[in-house]
Amino acid sequence: MADKYSLTNSATGDCVNLDLVSGTDGPSALDITALYKEKGLLAFDPGFVSTASCTSSITYIDGEKGILRYRGYPIEQLAAKSNFLEVAHLLLYGELPTATELVDFESIIMHHTMIRETMRTFFDGFHYNAHPMAIMIGVTGSMSAFYHDSLDIHNPRHREISAHRMIAKIPTIAAACYKHNVGEPFIYPRNDLDYCGNFLHMMFATPCEEYVPNKTAIEAMNLLFILHADHEQNASTSTVRLAGSSGANPFACIASGIASLWGPAHGGANEAVLKMLEEIGDVSNIPKYIAKAKDKNDPFRLMGFGHRVYRNFDPRATLIREMCHKVLAEISDKDNPLLQLAGELEEVALKDEYFIERKLYPNVDYYSGIIYRALNIPANMFTVMFSIARTVGWVAHWSEMISDPSQRIGRPRQIYVGAKQRDYVPIDKR
Repeated sequence: MADKYSLTNSATGDCVNLDLVSGTDGPSALDITALYKEKGLLAFDPGFVSTASCTSSITYIDGEKGILRYRGYPIEQLAAKSNFLEVAHLLLYGELPTATELVDFESIIMHHTMIRETMRTFFDGFHYNAHPMAIMIGVTGSMSAFYHDSLDIHNPRHREISAHRMIAKIPTIAAACYKHNVGEPFIYPRNDLDYCGNFLHMMFATPCEEYVPNKTAIEAMNLLFILHADHEQNASTSTVRLAGSSGANPFACIASGIASLWGPAHGGANEAVLKMLEEIGDVSNIPKYIAKAKDKNDPFRLMGFGHRVYRNFDPRATLIREMCHKVLAEISDKDNPLLQLAGELEEVALKDEYFIERKLYPNVDYYSGIIYRALNIPANMFTVMFSIARTVGWVAHWSEMISDPSQRIGRPRQIYVGAKQRDYVPIDKR
């Protein structure tokens, strides 16, 4: 029998008993599904900060302790020992693959990276300097018009095929967005390269000369993709689930996730970090901007510091920080003033009591933006990079939701604060 939790109205003494729902880890939740039916009451939770919208076995976060696990595996172990496609298999299927399963999975993904040739012409309809995320949303949504042979969401095999297609083709689409933006010819994928190396090749190769992806760049990209692969019920994942709850096709659902990710408070945060650094401009201006960040009446914010969930050091930031310094040491222009500024700002903030007391540590967005800049990836592509990695998490959550027998269409309620009923007034009497 489930544990009960009683809520009592202090004014009337009226009591309601609610079931407690517990998972394998983390806090329990109150099952309020009968609250409106029995008492005519709604739960009010702006931003859903205290609401569990679903059950899931994919990702676990403990923000107070700085814990992040995929399918039970600590992110630190996966980052140190795994690669992105192995992590993708884990998120999609629930278990780490055997050696044979991994070879088969890698082969499936790497042999489905090409997009239909007619799909390439779709890019011509976008203005040459359109934001790559705008193109990503449009082209990803259009995939349902090109790959409509496996769109029965209630067929497990169709769901698997769609998941494979998105994991394989999103990097190709992303690289094509960049090439369209800079006016260079599209580069076809190569099956002899690994997932991250193939993406870098499609980004930076040209027909004029051979391009060999840098090993450290591949290592950094692999780490970034692992760290960004999933993060529980964030805004974009919740968007994918909500869109999917209506029965929408998977490509439309992922396009909705990309749209949500574009926001500067979500996936666009690392792009905002670079804009902030450009605003600060010089190392000599750091004290001035630190003071502005501390002033509650000043709208300036230090982007890339702190996190909505983590009240400790973001475990992903701990991992990416080391890679950031490795990339800066081995690849980037050591005299790049923007990267020097980023390093100095990080050092100052980590020593400042104001930020230490409030646990405003540099987060994954701060370091990822610096790494991408060091790899010569432009700021308008940062969120696109995020979307490549997060596609894996999105399709895993989408598939989990569709296969859940208790799944219902998402339908949040509201507290209405508008005008009460009033009668129509003819236009000549207004």
